[in-house]
Amino acid sequence: MAGYGALSDVYEWLIGDDRLTPAQAAAVYCSDVVGSLPPNARVLDCACGTGQLAVGLAGLGLDVVAADASNGMVRRTEKAADEQGVSLRALRASWDELPDHLEDSTFDLVFCVGNSLGHAEGAAGRLTALEAMSRLLNPGGRLVLTSRNWELVRSAGSRVDVRDRLIRRNDRDAVVSYYWQIEQRWEQEHFLEIVVAQIEPDGAVRACSERLSIWPYRYEDLVAQLRSVGLTVQSTTFDPESDGYLVVASRDQARGTSEPTR
Repeated sequence: MAGYGALSDVYEWLIGDDRLTPAQAAAVYCSDVVGSLPPNARVLDCACGTGQLAVGLAGLGLDVVAADASNGMVRRTEKAADEQGVSLRALRASWDELPDHLEDSTFDLVFCVGNSLGHAEGAAGRLTALEAMSRLLNPGGRLVLTSRNWELVRSAGSRVDVRDRLIRRNDRDAVVSYYWQIEQRWEQEHFLEIVVAQIEPDGAVRACSERLSIWPYRYEDLVAQLRSVGLTVQSTTFDPESDGYLVVASRDQARGTSEPTR
């Protein structure tokens, strides 16, 4: 996974209002996922972005490792941890590099959120990423993954999506737009260009943009790949008509065959 170089400096404009602070980001998962963890449980947030979730989890007393393939994101995560006065390990590593830095079967919970898995390079890259995350989980440990509904993304075709309101962050307003380049076949590399246009106090506009590679996948293919790396889907919010979903899958010694619940 590559990218999020330029966007790491303006990423707060891409985060929802309900997840802006570390406490808010962690609270999203506290009741269903984090609340059942033992004290001092070990947690990995891979593709951690600017670190809101990782820092929020560390603030709850968890032993947190935050990893991202973007140097800019790792720096921002370290800065956020310092500002909040919490301790965590921040690591620059892509999914396939995680086993080179971390020991197998040492995490109680692994997060892969923020629609990040779509940046893994095709079916093979996605499988490699999922295999790495599965290896790092303790038996019985859980993977928490969020995803866009790529079936809906593709059905809408190539387009420009301009957000319908100004977004205010750090007393600054910006307009955010997304350009989707949708290809004919699922297995082709798609592209998403994100533009954050900040409005300066004098009315001038300062734009920051980045073109990201996307490899979409069907929900059924994701479930099949999870099973193939020894992860059993425990719960899912997938709905064919909803824009995104959350999957919780557990690692077991024997590969599970149960169907996901809703």
